Amino acid sequence: MADASPRTDISTDDTDDKDQRFNRGKAVAAGASDSSGRSKDKSDQKTLRRLAQNREAARKSRLRKKAYVQQLESSRLKLTQLEQELQRARQQGIFISSSGDQAHAIGGNGAMAFDVEYARWLEDQNKKINELRSAVTAHAGDTELRIIVDGVIAHHEEIFRLKSDAAKNDVFHLLSGMWQTPAERCFLWLGGFRPSELLKLLVNQLEPLTEQQVVSIGNLQQSSQQAEEALSQGMEALQQSLAETLSNGSLGSSGPSGNVANYMGQMAMAMGKLGTLEGFIRQADNLRQQTMQQMHRILTTRQSARALLAIHDYFSRLRALSSLWLARPRE
Repeated sequence: MADASPRTDISTDDTDDKDQRFNRGKAVAAGASDSSGRSKDKSDQKTLRRLAQNREAARKSRLRKKAYVQQLESSRLKLTQLEQELQRARQQGIFISSSGDQAHAIGGNGAMAFDVEYARWLEDQNKKINELRSAVTAHAGDTELRIIVDGVIAHHEEIFRLKSDAAKNDVFHLLSGMWQTPAERCFLWLGGFRPSELLKLLVNQLEPLTEQQVVSIGNLQQSSQQAEEALSQGMEALQQSLAETLSNGSLGSSGPSGNVANYMGQMAMAMGKLGTLEGFIRQADNLRQQTMQQMHRILTTRQSARALLAIHDYFSRLRALSSLWLARPRE
C-alpha cells in the first residue's frame, strides 16, 4: 500500500503532459490552417490583379493597333497622291526611279549619249570653222562667205537643241559642265558661257566698227548682262527654297508610318522645285542663242566671220589649256 501511492502520482502527471501536447498540436494545426487560408487568399488576389493587368494591356494593344491601321491607311492615301504627282513629273520630262542604281543608270546613259553627240558636234564644228577660215584667208566673195557663215551659225543652233534634249534626261550633267574641259568649267554659267562676257572679248577683235555698231553692241551687252543677273538671282532663290524645303521637315515627331509620309512629301516638293532647273538651263541657252543672232544682225558678213573665228579660237585655247594642265609633270 505504501509503494503504490508514488506510481499513481507519476501516471497522473504523464496524462497531463499528453493533454498539453495534444492541445499544442491542435493549436499548431489550427495556425497552419489559418496561414494556408491567408496564402490562398493572397494568391487569388494576385491572380485577379494579373488578369486585370492583362485585360488592360490587351485593351491598350487594340487601341494601338487601331491607331496604327489608321496611320497606314493615311500613309497609303498620301503615297498614292505622291505617285500621281511623280507620274505627272515624269510626263514633264523628269525621269525618276524607285531604285537608286536604276536612276543612276538612266542618268548615266543620258549623259553618255549627250557626251557622244557633243564630241561629234565639236568635230563637225572644227570642219566648218576650217572651211570658214580658208574662205576668209582667200578673200572669198560676200555671197560665198555668207553661205559659209550661215552654215556655222546653223550648226551652233544644233548644240542648243542637243542640250535641250539632254536637260530632260540629266539636267545636273549639263549644269555641272562635266561635258566640257576643266578650263571651260572655270567660266561656266548655267551650263554654258556668259553672253555678256563673250561680247566683251569680241569688241577688240572686230575693229573697226561704225559708231552705230558700237552703240548696238553696247546695248546688246547691257541687256544680256541684265538677263544674266535675273537668271542668276532666280537660281539663287531656287537653291534657297530647295534648302528650306529639305530642312523644314518634322521627321521623328510621329510614328514610323508618319515619318515615311513626311519624308515622301518633302521629296515630292523638292522634286517639283528641281523641275525648274531645266527651265533655267533652257532660258540661259535661249539668251546665248539670241545674243549670237543679234550680233550676227549687227555685224557685216565679214565681221560675223571674224567673230565666229574669234569665238572658236577662244574655246579651242581653253581646251588646249586643259590638256596641257592635265598632262603637266607631277612630282
